[in-house]
Amino acid sequence: MSVIISINKVNKTFSNGEQAVKDFSLDILSGEIIALLGPNGAGKTTLISMICGIVSPTSGSVIVNGFDVVRDYRKTRKNIGLVPQELHLESFETVFNSVKFSRGLFGYKRNDLFIEKILKQLTLWDKRNTKIMELSGGMKRRVLIAKALSHEPNILFLDEPSAGVDVELRKEMWGIIKDLKKEGVTIILTTHYIEEAEEMADRVGIINNGELLLVEEKKDLLSKMGSKTLTIELTSKIKSIPKSLSSYDLKLLDTGNVIIYNYKRTEEKTGITSLLLDLKKAGLQLSDLNTKQTSLEEIFVDMVKN
Repeated sequence: MSVIISINKVNKTFSNGEQAVKDFSLDILSGEIIALLGPNGAGKTTLISMICGIVSPTSGSVIVNGFDVVRDYRKTRKNIGLVPQELHLESFETVFNSVKFSRGLFGYKRNDLFIEKILKQLTLWDKRNTKIMELSGGMKRRVLIAKALSHEPNILFLDEPSAGVDVELRKEMWGIIKDLKKEGVTIILTTHYIEEAEEMADRVGIINNGELLLVEEKKDLLSKMGSKTLTIELTSKIKSIPKSLSSYDLKLLDTGNVIIYNYKRTEEKTGITSLLLDLKKAGLQLSDLNTKQTSLEEIFVDMVKN
């Protein structure tokens, strides 16, 4: 895939001296979904604002589809649809007119058939004549997406798209985002919902204190950094781990009948086979075994903490 957004050594320092983004570099590929994870105040929204041309970088450059966001603001902005975190909408306007108005702001000719297509895609067509003030929070979030897509951009930024949306609607939103990807739209989302990134993203970037800690293919990140946990349930309780098993770094839970063993899935030898043999030699009888992969959330929390 080709690079559609190139961020090169971008910094942003505000007038009060706060440095929100520090020496940030990242290439975003055409047609991918990339999730940017980070705690509050990490610099995610400032970064998006610079890419979208809302905030000017202090130094560095951002190129969108071949155009510089500062020198070629209008051309870059036409490539981008932005769904902000806040629900700022025209309360007394109808859904259809609100989306149509957004299209006109970018200088595009009226195209009611295209607006109809977007509203149907977002399950808003039945609400087209409804005033926005009468919609639920989830429906308002969909209207924001429709407005962002009204000028037919090939890049979509979603800043906390599931904020204030219940679990059922959140999963519907995931489906909508996946459908947009199938149509060739490049999607960049910031989220506090780690499961959202785990469900949808092709790549994951972790941001803290304005810096990009890493960016990896999601599957590679989970594989390389995620450990697996083997939980061993015993038929009877023991007071301590036998000395013959000391080389395995095992942990005995307070219940006395559950042993925990952590290992890297990518290691050539996990040690499980020899562990099970040595458990038997130690006279321990097993009642159950199960494994659990470290989640993206655990990796994220560990990285930000360190």
